[in-house]
Formats: sequence, C-alpha cells, structure tokens
Amino acid sequence: MISVRADVFRLAQVFTISRGSRTEARVLTVQIARDGHEGRGECVPYARYGETLESVRAQIESLPERISRAALQAALPAGAARNAVDCALWDLEAKAAGQRAWILAGLPDPVPQITAYTLSLDSPAAMQAAAAKNAHRPILKIKLGTPDDMPRLEAVRAGAPRARIIVDANEGWDAEIYTDLAPHLLRLGVALVEQPLPAGADEILAEIERPLPVCADESCHDRGSLAGLAGKYDMVNIKLDKTGGLTEALALRDLAHAQGYGVMVGCMVGSSLAMAPAVLVAQGAGIVDLDGPLLLAEDRENPLRYEAGKVYPPDAALWG
Repeated sequence: MISVRADVFRLAQVFTISRGSRTEARVLTVQIARDGHEGRGECVPYARYGETLESVRAQIESLPERISRAALQAALPAGAARNAVDCALWDLEAKAAGQRAWILAGLPDPVPQITAYTLSLDSPAAMQAAAAKNAHRPILKIKLGTPDDMPRLEAVRAGAPRARIIVDANEGWDAEIYTDLAPHLLRLGVALVEQPLPAGADEILAEIERPLPVCADESCHDRGSLAGLAGKYDMVNIKLDKTGGLTEALALRDLAHAQGYGVMVGCMVGSSLAMAPAVLVAQGAGIVDLDGPLLLAEDRENPLRYEAGKVYPPDAALWG
C-alpha cells in the first residue's frame, strides 16, 4: 500500500532567497507497506517547477499499489513525486533484504562528506554576522541574485575569512551582471557560482568567459538535460527532487562524470529523510550541499548526524 501525508518542519530562522522567504519546510512523506515491511521517502514540491503539495500528492496517488522501481521511472516524470516514491521503494527493498541500500545498489560503503552550510539572503551586516557565527564551517553557500550582491559578498568574506565560499544566484543575474561580478568573485575566493542566468536564457554562457566554475542547477534535472549544457556549464547540481529519485540521480552522476562535468549534490530545504539517500549520491562529489536539516528547528526521529562540518551516512532506522 502507498500512503502519502503532508508534514511541516519549522525552520530555525527565516530563510530567504531571491524568490522569497519561508519560515517552514512543507514536505510530502510517502510510506509503502508491502509483505510486512515498510519503506519511506520524502519530497519537497517546488513552485519553480510548477509543483504544489496537491499536484504532487495526486501524482503519487495515481500509481498502482505494487509498482516497481523500474516501472516507476516511466510512470512519472522526473520531479518531486517520483523522488519520494523511488526513495521509499529503495528503503522498502533494503528492509525486505536485510541489507543497506548502498549494497543493493552495488556501491561502496558510504563515508562522511563535508557539506556546505547556506547563509540566507539578508542585509550585509546580518550576513556578516551569520558568516562570523559559522566561520568554523569548511564551506559556506551564499544566496545572492539581487542588484546589491557585492556588499553582501564582501561582508560574508569579512565574517569568514578562511571558509570556502560558493555562490548561488538562483537565476537572478543576466550576462552583463555576471561578467561584471566574476572578477570580484575570484578576488574574494569564491569556488563556484550556481545558475547565474535563468534556465532557458543561458546560451550566452557558451560565448562569454567563465573565469570560475559555473554550475547548472535549474538547467539540469536528469540525464536528458546534459545535452543542452555542453559548452555552457562546468558542473551540475544533482538534487533528488529534480532527478525524480535516487535511481536517476545515480545514473545522472555517472553520466555527468563520464562527460567531464564536475558534480555537486544539493537539496531542497527538507528533513533528514530527504537527505539520507542523497548521501549515497554525494560520495565522490566535488561539492556537497546537504544542509537542509541544519536549517530546521525540528527533524525526523533518528536524524542524520552532522559533526565537524560533515554529514554522516544514515542509520537504517532512518532510511535504507
């Protein structure tokens, strides 16, 4: 039996990006009970991709009760609904087999990964204070994408002079802004910039100089996206809510590596249940950004362990 429910997790503080602010994470939790075992998965419907809690729930509820992972890939498109069901099926298979999911996937045992920590978009003074508070973290991710980005970036660097910095513009720039900002990003030691231009309006990236790595986020969903990225991007950000689950995420990671792209593994703002399968994809990634639970005021039972800037593989009681 496939069941789905909405869950709400309060955020530790208001989280703001160029598209708006939120105070809670609203997710869908899928449970699949079969033959005395139960698997769980989580997804975060995302309005940017035309998803709502209601539309994603309807997709999930349309599925046959005993659908397989293989059949699921064709039954639903890449997106949040397929992600939650795919990850629940992986969890179910692991529980039924009495083995960890990575063993079933033919993967090496996962190890802890250094993860980025995201600073919410705010005033320069507030972002400098947040950076100073989190200066001990190895990687800080900054949400930008506004006309006043440079003061914010300067402030974060002042607050955390030794941290590695990555920048996410969330499609908020145009080619002129990016070209103007790029030398300053280099000067301030920024390691990469995510999605500087809107998806679908990023062809100019193939023509202009890219002095630091540019990572496709909104422009990359699954393996079908890769053909359109050639010459424009240096890295891809793999998120399970975009790929439609762990099955496609692993395949996308392998194909991206084979085609010469660097790999970043990211997340929406969700609980440890959403991050757990992504930890498997994150093995060997150039950048890991699985900080969703660190932004929450509350989490699942048996949550992921975060320590010394690293995220640890999940316990079986959580997932897989």
